Amino acid sequence: MKIFITGGAGFIGAVLAKKLVDLGDEVVVYDSFVNFISPFKSHYSDYVKHRFIGYEDKVKFIRGDIRNKDRLLHALMDQKPDVVVQLAALPIATTSDDLTEEATEINLNGTINILEAIKHKASVKRFIYTSSSMIYGDFEYIPADEKHSTKPKGVYGATKLSGEILTKAFCKMYDKEFVIIRPSAVYGPTDANRRVSQIFVENALAGKPLILHNGGESRLDFTYIEDIADGFLLAIKKPEAANQIFNLTRGEGRSLKELAEILKKHIPDLVIEFGEVKQDEKRPERGALGIQKARDLLGYSPKYSLEEGIAKYVEFIKQTGVIKKEQ
Repeated sequence: MKIFITGGAGFIGAVLAKKLVDLGDEVVVYDSFVNFISPFKSHYSDYVKHRFIGYEDKVKFIRGDIRNKDRLLHALMDQKPDVVVQLAALPIATTSDDLTEEATEINLNGTINILEAIKHKASVKRFIYTSSSMIYGDFEYIPADEKHSTKPKGVYGATKLSGEILTKAFCKMYDKEFVIIRPSAVYGPTDANRRVSQIFVENALAGKPLILHNGGESRLDFTYIEDIADGFLLAIKKPEAANQIFNLTRGEGRSLKELAEILKKHIPDLVIEFGEVKQDEKRPERGALGIQKARDLLGYSPKYSLEEGIAKYVEFIKQTGVIKKEQ
């Protein structure tokens, strides 16, 4: 198969691209090579180099922005892929709330541009849309399955949900298969978007204390990067995935306090502090997601517990030497 991945040089896209190459597929990465974190805080330039070591000549790279309709259309006409995977996004919820216009232009209008570009392309049989668990808003029950109500609390979740609605409408109108994927709290080597897991791991290795607000009781369904990439593979390959929506996560709700305690096992001198009680109306109360549908239809079976994933993540950062312990 020939797979065209928008945002393919990103955190998830790079791992997925390498897995596809290993299976013998032809992979086209379409990416703007932009990071949304301050260069004084981000390690994007360091990490992106690690993403394709050994694969530089096995993947076709096209620099392009999904907001540029003409560039995108010409790339798709030229490459004629079988499957398009939409991973390009402004991927950070808090930044999306601050940069509302940019988030809307990329997450929503960029997705529309892709759908417009593929609607008459006979080669494209399936479109994979990357949504988010943020579309659910506050979880009304746990685990939250795909039938849970959708009440996003911020711009990021709202743009992702809008993209889902448009994906279903376009693909139905133009006879394309779609698969909608809802990930949660993805973490692991080369993450450069300053999610909570990256902040905790890098601060711990730098010798900084971890500060837990609200007792560290907030819970997330932390999903290791290899597991989510395997889920995307199944969404691309499995006939049963056609026209379905899937939660692709670990399927466990773990607290930030647990994450800190796991890190302390690897870094015994790590200091864990408890901060003030904060009320953040924009951050939904979440936890475990239900993944039984993905298990039953796709054979999805995540391999990495939070303990196992963090161990691999810490080891990677130690090996790269990107994070230096403060004196």
